[in-house]
Amino acid sequence: MIADDDTIDILDIGAMAIGSGKETYAPLLETGKTRILGFEPDEAECTKLNADNDASRKYYPHFVGDGGKATYYETNMTMTGSLFEPNTELLSKFQNLNELTTLVATHDVETVRLDDVDGIENVDYIKIDVQGAELSVFENGTKTPAQSMIIHTEVEFVEMYKEQPLFANVDTFLRSQGYQFHTFSNYGSRCFKPFKIDDNVNKGLNQRLWADAVYVRDFMKFDDLPDNKLIKLAVILNDIYQSFDYCYYVLAHLDQKNDTSLAADYVARINAATV
Repeated sequence: MIADDDTIDILDIGAMAIGSGKETYAPLLETGKTRILGFEPDEAECTKLNADNDASRKYYPHFVGDGGKATYYETNMTMTGSLFEPNTELLSKFQNLNELTTLVATHDVETVRLDDVDGIENVDYIKIDVQGAELSVFENGTKTPAQSMIIHTEVEFVEMYKEQPLFANVDTFLRSQGYQFHTFSNYGSRCFKPFKIDDNVNKGLNQRLWADAVYVRDFMKFDDLPDNKLIKLAVILNDIYQSFDYCYYVLAHLDQKNDTSLAADYVARINAATV
């Protein structure tokens, strides 16, 4: 559905996992119609990302924040380092959390604001995972999320890092910026020590600690959005989230506006694929 001369532009903040084949937006890469601008402050990882990828991907070794100085809390696992200090007292109550988030050193760093970085234009999809600092990124880069159709952000439900914003804070802000909550994915859970399930320290019961939260542009205000953006939204909803009903809703809106038959064609393809 995407025009031959168009692409889905992805902004990846905290991009270390890309290249593993398991990144959140892997299905979009199969279309061959993506461009990626990413941030990965670990210089070795950032160098690796740039070396392994083509001209359609560019990564910067920046910490994204409020544009000022900050402290980076280096941990024993690169993926758990943060601009917030690990909350050891809380983490130690659960299986295999403090063990993965042990403070190693602190570093004085400079951050950049999204709105101050050249080349971030017309973003369609934002994926962000910066260990508790997501709200600071959003608050200090409002122009960039205003362009996007979907934000896929990690959120925490308990204070895994000291004084970090929690899901409720992120949710309130993104709603104020014209987004609606869509779904959770990838819940993180652990058991309180010393309890274990199937002798697996990474398996939890009911205590949810973190998740990925997906936000979509307010579906009550689609009239304010250009057609090509809505087409990209439909592709993302279908390819990444299998939100077939939502995809249909987007296409039906376009049909009503343009006297087309995108929604009917979409349903026909789904039915054919399930036969």
